[in-house]
Amino acid sequence: LPPSEQSICQARASVMVYDDTSKKWVPIKPGQQGFSRINIYHNTANNTFRVVGVKLQDQQVVINYSIVKGLKYNQATPTFHQWRDARQVYGLNFASKEEATTFSNAMLFALNVLSAQDGGASHGQVEENAESAA
Repeated sequence: LPPSEQSICQARASVMVYDDTSKKWVPIKPGQQGFSRINIYHNTANNTFRVVGVKLQDQQVVINYSIVKGLKYNQATPTFHQWRDARQVYGLNFASKEEATTFSNAMLFALNVLSAQDGGASHGQVEENAESAA
């Protein structure tokens, strides 16, 4: 990890994608069932965020996803959350409600920071937020 990057949350979840053909949720990597350790990393140098998931079993990276401003994060159930981009729909099936809550709080924090970046808020507010987050 770059020194400017820090984890703002950690949760266990299985990472899924929605398969349009079969109309089913499937593991993001074929045959990769089971939980991953999911972190949201905040790059404090350029104020970007990404979701990184590493399989608990074999430490394979299953997802490395840059969170973009305006992403619609949907808490479909207390333990299953999802979001989409132009290519696919991603789902996280969390090990517990608590972990889902921890993750969604961090995701919403990231989206807030991103939406405030350009024109979303006056500079005064952004500086204020930066100070309280430090």
